[in-house]
Amino acid sequence: MGPQAAIPYPNIDPVLVALGPIQLRWYGLMYLIGLTAAYFLIQHNVARKELGIRKDQIYDMVVYAAFGVFLGGRIGYTLFYNFSYYIQNPLKLLAVWEGGMSFHGGLLGTIIALIWFSRKQGIPAYTIADLAACVTPIGLGFGRIGNFINGELFGRPTDVDWCMVFPAGGPACRHPSQLYEATLEGLILFTALWWIDRRPTPPGTIFWSFITGYGISRLIVELFREPDQHLGFIVGSVTMGQILSIPMVLLGLTMIIIGYQRTKPTAVQA
Repeated sequence: MGPQAAIPYPNIDPVLVALGPIQLRWYGLMYLIGLTAAYFLIQHNVARKELGIRKDQIYDMVVYAAFGVFLGGRIGYTLFYNFSYYIQNPLKLLAVWEGGMSFHGGLLGTIIALIWFSRKQGIPAYTIADLAACVTPIGLGFGRIGNFINGELFGRPTDVDWCMVFPAGGPACRHPSQLYEATLEGLILFTALWWIDRRPTPPGTIFWSFITGYGISRLIVELFREPDQHLGFIVGSVTMGQILSIPMVLLGLTMIIIGYQRTKPTAVQA
């Protein structure tokens, strides 16, 4: 089944609104929607759990996380995926609207930012981590939709009935892997964490469940996603995304087990 049987790629203009030199891009809008939704859902969880965290603290928490995501994501992409290009074109480091964000770098940046926030506010780190982790899949899901609109990070050539021909991907019909990621890292992971969060768990369980769940989701999606052209496969058929995700799964599972060994679930407050 060739490209003629593909679902047409919608080819949406990445620029939503242009006012002279100022452009609002779908990619940036997706992040804005994710952060806004995160704020209100964290506020809901704080009230439900009676954590005593003020609204202004929640706002500051989201701001800290946003800086961590953008700085860490950009630095991570530079170091993990395209170091030589950005060394030669340092001004491109600021062009986040062109894409080029590493989740793993963004995760590290967010963790550092939220640890700083928790110490500054005197709030337990795991309380902040669990609140943030529970809503992070929303931003991931919308971010992957932004990747789809940009026509980037597409999948490998395939003959499945729902394949698409992406403008930057040549004539081959490909997996719309961005939508797979939006579903796995976004909808499914959010639902799983929301379910876990409704049960008595040791502190940090939501955070480490997110780490594990994302790692598993990324390992699956990398089977369909086209490796970055300048990297290709790292070892055999293993990609950089898989290499960075395997430790997440192992560490996440280990920390969940340790958490339950240290605290009996029946004695933990919901």
